[in-house]
Amino acid sequence: MSKLQNSFFQSCLIISSLLILSACTLNNKTAADLPLPDLQYTISIKDPSTHCFHVELNFSGWMRDTVDLKMAKWMPGYYQIMDYAKGVTSFSALDNKGKNLPVARPDSNTWRVSGIINMTFRVRYEIKADRRFVANNYLDTTHAYFVPEATFLYVKELINKPVQIRIKVNSPWDKTATGLDSLPEKANEFTTSDFDMLFDCPILAGNLEELPPFEIDGIKHRFIGYNLGSFNKIEFMAKLKEVVKEGVSIFGEIPYKQFTFIGIGPGYGGIEHLNNTTVSFNGNGLDKKESMNSMMSYLAHEYFHNFNVKRIRPFELGPFDYEKENRTNLLWVSEGLSMYYEYLIVKRAGIINNKEFLSELEGNINALENDSGRYYQSLVQSSYNTWIDGPFGNPGKGADKSISYYDKGAVTGLILDLSIRNATENDKSLDDLMRLLYNRYYKILQRGFTDAEFQQAAESVAGISLSREFEYVYTTREIDYNNYLSFAGLGIAETKDGLNGKRRLSIIKLENTSSIQDKIFKGLFGD
Repeated sequence: MSKLQNSFFQSCLIISSLLILSACTLNNKTAADLPLPDLQYTISIKDPSTHCFHVELNFSGWMRDTVDLKMAKWMPGYYQIMDYAKGVTSFSALDNKGKNLPVARPDSNTWRVSGIINMTFRVRYEIKADRRFVANNYLDTTHAYFVPEATFLYVKELINKPVQIRIKVNSPWDKTATGLDSLPEKANEFTTSDFDMLFDCPILAGNLEELPPFEIDGIKHRFIGYNLGSFNKIEFMAKLKEVVKEGVSIFGEIPYKQFTFIGIGPGYGGIEHLNNTTVSFNGNGLDKKESMNSMMSYLAHEYFHNFNVKRIRPFELGPFDYEKENRTNLLWVSEGLSMYYEYLIVKRAGIINNKEFLSELEGNINALENDSGRYYQSLVQSSYNTWIDGPFGNPGKGADKSISYYDKGAVTGLILDLSIRNATENDKSLDDLMRLLYNRYYKILQRGFTDAEFQQAAESVAGISLSREFEYVYTTREIDYNNYLSFAGLGIAETKDGLNGKRRLSIIKLENTSSIQDKIFKGLFGD
């Protein structure tokens, strides 16, 4: 072979290698840098009197021939399978020429659309919304409440994908309330970083009323809702500000840019979210002190959840699987301790007095002690089985062998608080445990905690073993109320109701208490 031929072949080999390398690089880049599909949802309401609304999803950039669109089966914060897909009707998928695409139903909450590789297509469906409940869509001629899990189909592979939402509301409706970010200069258009955030932000639309907002540490807090009722709204917001201030003071910082209390109108329940809470609300009757105090306690509970469960959370509650039960042993921490803290917060805010604070705890103690389920079900079992038993157990469904993790969880919160205070001579309290969990697991590790880690954290704050106290969590052992209440110079007096024979336990103040008992008493009551 001549030098010229050899040079020619070497040049060809180099060029071929470069072309192959370039092709491989291009292919790798294409796979890695492929643009994510666009998902844009539009909600429109044609005739609200039918309690039905229309949803359209515009989908483009999908590089496969089929896509599975799913409807969530439950809503975080309400631990029951809701089967939201049952509310979907008139489902269709159309290509960019308006031609129907093949649709299959591989299971009860999935719609499989085919023939759509690298194609822009539309999905349309109707949603029935006729039940007033905080975990359900509701629509009538005056307002609409949209639960995202029950409204927006999602793709598992795109759960971390940004989403855009547009709402075409009835022209007489003047406001929309949600925790979603608004698109600049676009009315009723919103964006969110991913589906988890979308599902954390219900939407209320209608002729809404907004109460005068307040700021804490420069952060705006709003209360906006439908059919709020007649009450002293200035006093209401002043008390709510004190509630929020006390909640914030436990952790020493505010983890959101803005917080909105969304009153969805008469109904049942409240659901917590990262930067908002949706609450069934009717202000009529709040002129009575007892009703106002009860409402503030309710709102304190829901507000505290933005820390406890949305940020301080059991390991199993995030990332969520929206297709099945997300079971945990620790709902007694998420809900029971939040119930205990609602009492502490309204007491510290000056809304209730010492007697009223103790009366709230007596309510939990008596509910637990008159529940035969306490002989059969532990606190962790109650948490784990809530998907079957419900959050308050299953009274009325045969023999009562279940308990409420709200009631026993609140009582356990009191026991842990008093135990920590006693072990540290009131130097530390349950507040220190909550701060430790917030800083270690939410801020540093950015994950939830396990059962063992929660007990370890409690013991590290107390500086002693709390194995006896955690027997009330893991077993059905009867609670020694007098032992723990005595740490604060308190005790239990028991009587029986003459009409129904139920036990009646009251918390009483002991005489001749020591200086440390007095110190713990004052610490507990915030005096």
